[in-house]
Amino acid sequence: MTATVTTTAPAAASPVLRVAPAAPADAAAYFRASLVFHADVSDVATALAAGGDPGFVVLDSRSTAAWDQGHVPGAVHLPTALIPEQAEHLLDKSVPVVTYCWGPGCNGATRAALALAELGFRVKEMLGGFEYWVREGFEFETWEGRERRVADALTAPADAEDCGC
Repeated sequence: MTATVTTTAPAAASPVLRVAPAAPADAAAYFRASLVFHADVSDVATALAAGGDPGFVVLDSRSTAAWDQGHVPGAVHLPTALIPEQAEHLLDKSVPVVTYCWGPGCNGATRAALALAELGFRVKEMLGGFEYWVREGFEFETWEGRERRVADALTAPADAEDCGC
């Protein structure tokens, strides 16, 4: 007895696959490069909470009014516009800098990272910015002292120290 194999015409490409995925080597190079340029809020918080020297400095590139609303504890405040004239006085070029601004809808941290890189600093951008720092439940400072909000269940694991990623 012979089995019958039925073939059908390929379905129209889904919106996801309309443009084919990159070759594995190209994808690996792209994602490796992304990690060279970015750090996430959770990794920055974990490194800072470990105590001792994390090996980098965190830089808040927002305005003074934004800084006063809240900032990452221990961050250096240097608004983007002031980086060209003040960065070399406040930062050590041998120490990598992790920049942040408001959040994913703001490219201020990207502009700050560019300005620092053009001055010869090694730099990464903290994905999510201050918004996700607060949303993930990490402690932050204001002019009134330290605060912490309950983590948003859509941005941080509810019952675990980390997301396992």
